[in-house]
Amino acid sequence: MTASQQYASAEQHAEDGASLISILDELTELVTAARAMPMSASVLVNRAEALDLLDAARAVVPEEIQTADDIVADADAMVERARQRADKIVEEARVRAEELVSEENVVRLAEERAEQIVRDAEAKAAKLAADANDYCDRQLAQFEIDLNSISTQVRAGREALSARAGRVAVAAEE
Repeated sequence: MTASQQYASAEQHAEDGASLISILDELTELVTAARAMPMSASVLVNRAEALDLLDAARAVVPEEIQTADDIVADADAMVERARQRADKIVEEARVRAEELVSEENVVRLAEERAEQIVRDAEAKAAKLAADANDYCDRQLAQFEIDLNSISTQVRAGREALSARAGRVAVAAEE
């Protein structure tokens, strides 16, 4: 078989979609089925067929390497997309966590402020109640003083009337 025929045969294997494994299987079968040399481990192999299969293997290897490279590139691209998506998810989770922490902090501060307002209001209410009680007590004490004074004046007026009435009765009797 000429070199051009061998090349054509190798191209035919590549065009047939032969894989490197199938070509190697054919080569193995060629050697296994070869006629043994008497009293030797050697065999007689058709050189043209063996070279044809080796050329076919050489022709297929670049295609399979390219296919493997494409698969690896696709896998790398997929891994990169997955990594980018994972990074995005992690970033979104971090931002959301910060928002939640911030909201929690705002709520905590609002609760603390509300508690302080309630404490201040209760203290102010207690002071107002105490002041009101004190004011009422002072007013009642003043009313008591005024009533005692009025009572004293009433008593004195009555005594004066009684005394005059006693003089008028004595004068009338006289």
